This record gives sequence, structure tokens and C-alpha cells, in this order.
Amino acid sequence: MYAVVKTGGKQYKVAESDVIRIEKLDLEPGATVDLTEVLMVADGSKVTIGTPVVAGAKVTATVVAQVKAKKIHGFTYTKERTQTHYGHRQKLTSIRIDKIQA
Repeated sequence: MYAVVKTGGKQYKVAESDVIRIEKLDLEPGATVDLTEVLMVADGSKVTIGTPVVAGAKVTATVVAQVKAKKIHGFTYTKERTQTHYGHRQKLTSIRIDKIQA
């Protein structure tokens, strides 16, 4: 059984016991979170597609850790032959999928 959920403006295909990284949620490790924007649920040959979400479906997950993504480096150049360096490191939340309820 797997589901497609939407969180943080992105869509993820998840199954039970998967560990995924999503946009940062302000929760402590060990807390539970319910993802209610379930776009699709598939159980074997039975597939339920929402319009836009599946009614009554939710995915329950546990927060594993608060992590950071790999740092992104960039440069901007100006007409005066100078360059400016910038970097960005996105904050993420690692969650483990516990249960998918159709």
C-alpha cells in the first residue's frame, strides 16, 4: 500500500515505514504528525484518486529529526567585474511513515 501526499508545496510517494525529508515543521523529534492532503491511495490493484484530495484519508507519521540539506553555493556578477558569493542551506524535517488510512 502506498499513497501520494502533498506537504510544503511538494508531492511525495510514501509507503509504511518509509523515512522521507520534507519542508521544516516546528515539531520536536518523537512527535506525531497527520498529513491530511492525500492525493492518491493505492492498495494492490485498487487505486483511489482524489479530486483534489481523497476524502477521509490521512497519513500518520513520526518526526525522526530536524536536519539540514546540502549547502548550495552561488555567485552573482556585476558590470564592474566584481562577484558576490551567496549560500543557502535548507532546513528539513525527517519523518517516518507509520500508518496510511484510506
